[in-house]
Amino acid sequence: MYLGIDVGTQSVKALLFDPERGGVVSAYAAPLDLISRDDGSREQLAEWWVKGVRSAVKGLPRDLRGAVRGIGVSGQQHGFVPLDAAGDVLAPVKLWCDTSTVAECDEITANFGGAQACIRELGNPILPGYTASKILWLRKHNPQAYAALDTILLPHDYINFVLTGARTMEAGDASGTGLLDVYTRSWHSGILAALDPDRDLAQALPALVAARQPIGALRTEIAADLGLPPGIPVSPGGGDNMMAAIGTGSVAMGRVTVSLGTSGTLFTSADAPVVDPDGGLAAFCSSTGDWLPLVCTMNCTVATELGRGLFDLGIAALEAEVSAAEPGSGGVVTLPFFNGERTPNLPAGKGCILGLSEANYTRGNLLRSAMEAAVYGLRAGLDTLRALDCPVERVRLTGGGAGSESWRQMVADVFGLPVEVQANDEGAALGAALQALWLDNGGDLAQLTDNLLPLDDARCCEPDADAAGAYGDHYANYLRHVQAVTPLYTR
Repeated sequence: MYLGIDVGTQSVKALLFDPERGGVVSAYAAPLDLISRDDGSREQLAEWWVKGVRSAVKGLPRDLRGAVRGIGVSGQQHGFVPLDAAGDVLAPVKLWCDTSTVAECDEITANFGGAQACIRELGNPILPGYTASKILWLRKHNPQAYAALDTILLPHDYINFVLTGARTMEAGDASGTGLLDVYTRSWHSGILAALDPDRDLAQALPALVAARQPIGALRTEIAADLGLPPGIPVSPGGGDNMMAAIGTGSVAMGRVTVSLGTSGTLFTSADAPVVDPDGGLAAFCSSTGDWLPLVCTMNCTVATELGRGLFDLGIAALEAEVSAAEPGSGGVVTLPFFNGERTPNLPAGKGCILGLSEANYTRGNLLRSAMEAAVYGLRAGLDTLRALDCPVERVRLTGGGAGSESWRQMVADVFGLPVEVQANDEGAALGAALQALWLDNGGDLAQLTDNLLPLDDARCCEPDADAAGAYGDHYANYLRHVQAVTPLYTR
């Protein structure tokens, strides 16, 4: 067995993958709370993750836990876990969806010479949500904690630390900090100086380990608590997007994954850095030794869940309402920027519903337009990938939205591409388990994932020609609306 752990925003998931049976044999999730404030702060306590990991792993059958040969950990990207020298966490963890650090982003960018300098030197601009601005925020708002800061970790790295005692990072998740030169996979001294010219922050950044190098062995006391064999290897793990790339087989060029969750992501594998001169695409590294160009939207299933709650609908009722509405939602256009937005870059953005008339103001149109908007945002990412000469041969759908027939068909129609869904649709946690398997067994990762990730043919779909044609106009209309409201939410 191989154990995959994913520390998400809403829950911690643990699963066991059996390569001989070719699938996930058990999975368990423990919910997480979220601290939200009106200034855009989104935080969690690291101790909640540790409790979540204990609950999730202990929720798996004890006899199967005893057969585990390796562990991989996935985690939400960009969160800042500040440790002191003793390994204690100094402050609540600001998360990927935290938009309270816009001023700090601007300050770091200005100190470095502007956004274009960041893209040129690092591969990425400094955006709200990235880790760099959270470090400056701590320096400005909690100087006592900043003075005691010994180690900067990301969420999955912190769980690795709890499991093994090792303070490490790997290039995939590290490329989402805003501190890494993605061209060379090394920390950039210039951006560190732009963040704090009076302190060598490189001393607080851990060593970067290679993708095929275990970070350490499971500590005896942790193994005893979790019912796992002591001393088993823990792989480097990675950010949830990097692990989802493995868990969906997007580990070779031409394979594109679209994840429909709280946030929406679209990414592919590349054998060289893919840098967007406009900064709309994240030039990340992968957790496999390659690169992972990625587009992230901060609001994906958020809008549909808000609508479902507003109208007090179950999942089946939501599906019925959306299916009954026509593509284009009768002209209703939702801009679902409820948490601010990264794509487009509107951290101060708000949700908007436009194009309403007496004729189209229906529950079905409102709900369908929310779903369409999430797909349009990801379609913009697909257009960026193509403009940067990234091949697109297939789309693999994952995340909570992949369970919806309406979502699946809509992605196929808006993208104009066939959509694949796996039988084992466990995303990041599955990818973490497969990374541990890959480190243990070796071999070609693309071949490994092809052999172990069969498709669910009943949930795969082709684009409908009529709907795909109509969505060309509807998508263009969405882009016009985004352009029109951008000045309202830009300082």
